[in-house]
Amino acid sequence: MMLSDVMEDYLKAIYRLQRETDDRIKTSEIAAELDVTSPTVTSMLDKLEERELVDREKYRGVTLTDEGETVALEIVRHHRLLEAYLTEHLDYDWSEVHAEADRLEHHISEDFEARVADALSEPTVDPHGSPIPSADLEPPERPDGESIAAFEAGDVVTVAEVADRDPEVLSYLSEHGVEPGVELEILEIAPFGMVTARSSDADEPVSLPESVATHVWVAEPAEPEL
Repeated sequence: MMLSDVMEDYLKAIYRLQRETDDRIKTSEIAAELDVTSPTVTSMLDKLEERELVDREKYRGVTLTDEGETVALEIVRHHRLLEAYLTEHLDYDWSEVHAEADRLEHHISEDFEARVADALSEPTVDPHGSPIPSADLEPPERPDGESIAAFEAGDVVTVAEVADRDPEVLSYLSEHGVEPGVELEILEIAPFGMVTARSSDADEPVSLPESVATHVWVAEPAEPEL
């Protein structure tokens, strides 16, 4: 089945939204995710439904069919492998790779994908900590944890995943050492949402405005040493 780049982008967006909720995805949510109008989304959903890639219920939204999910997983796998390759082999900064991978993900062959995966020793996560679907396109499990803003002062957490779509946020986090695998001690959470934390590798604490903190997904607090 030949699909346009735009169709694949819609399937990937619906997949991403489904990972965050158990509900059907509303037209307005897809419109916000892709920065398009609701009538534009409705028109595209008509085409995807005709191809049996989405299941629609009037007034309740859409979900991906099994075939739609498989297509989405393949695009997500391409995207995240490309991000990993660009950072590890071509010296791209992690704040640059999302846009580049967006442009390339629709156009690589399965042979190229396999060679990239082999060159990277079959990675399980991309540079931002997001899980990479396996070659058999089984849906990956999302890392345990939640937004750092959900924790409390005194908690010690480990960064598991960082949203990859805002280059400015990624640059800010990188400058302050907030990356997957880094341990953070939460020092304060202000009433207006500012999170102040200290990295185990840094002397100075880092302040994460609410708009930044929502991009940082962390593991449960580490068990204290006995």
